[in-house]
Amino acid sequence: MKTIRLQDHKEQPMSDSEVIRKILGGEKELYELLMRRNNQKVYRAVRSYVKDEEEIQDVMQETYLKGYEKLYQFKQDAQFSTWLIRIAINESLSLIRSKGKQAKLFDPSNASTTTMTLEIPDSEQLNPEKNIIRQEAKRVLEKAIDALQEKYRVVYILKEVEDLNIAEIAACLQVTESNVKVRLHRARIMIKEGLYELSQSKDVFEFGFKKCDRLVDAVMQVILEK
Repeated sequence: MKTIRLQDHKEQPMSDSEVIRKILGGEKELYELLMRRNNQKVYRAVRSYVKDEEEIQDVMQETYLKGYEKLYQFKQDAQFSTWLIRIAINESLSLIRSKGKQAKLFDPSNASTTTMTLEIPDSEQLNPEKNIIRQEAKRVLEKAIDALQEKYRVVYILKEVEDLNIAEIAACLQVTESNVKVRLHRARIMIKEGLYELSQSKDVFEFGFKKCDRLVDAVMQVILEK
C-alpha cells in the first residue's frame, strides 16, 4: 500500500472535503491524512471515557475503520473532525457497555498511570527549572481533569483543550448547546475546586527515600571520618 507523507501536500494542503472526495474516488491511501490531522482530537475524546491505554488504541482503531467504511455518509456541510469524534464517543460508550463496568472503567484515583497528554508549547527560552515547573503544572491539571465525571470531562477537554465551539461540542455529544454551556460552567468550577484541593496536599516538598538516604549517608560519612 502506498504511504502518503504529510509533506507531499505541505505547500498546498488539501481541505478535508477535497481529501474525502479523492478517497471516495479511489485514492484510499489519502485516508492517512485524515487520521494524522485528527489523531490528537480523537485520542483526547476517547481518553475522556476510557483510561486503559491499550483499550484507547483499540477504540481509536475501530473509530477510524468505521469512519472509513461510512465515509460516503459524511455530509460535506459539517466538520469532519466533529463527525469523527462522534464515532469515537459512540465506540467508547459501546466499550463501556460491553464490559458492563461504567463505574470501574475510568477510576480517577488511578488516573496518574495514564496522562491526558496536554500539550505545553516548547520554548527555547525556558530554562530546565521552568520546564520542570510547567510539566508539573500540566500533571496537576491532568489529575484535576481526570477527577471530573465523564460528562463534564469530555466537554471540558473538547472546549478548553481542543478549542471546539459550543455548537460543535453539542453535535459531538448530541445534546443541546444550553446543556453544553451548563456542563462547561460546572466543569470549570470543579476544576478550580480540584486544583485548590490538590494545592492543599500535605505531601508537597517531601524529603524522603533516596534523597533522605543520600543526605544521611553523606553526613554520617563525615562524622565517622572525624
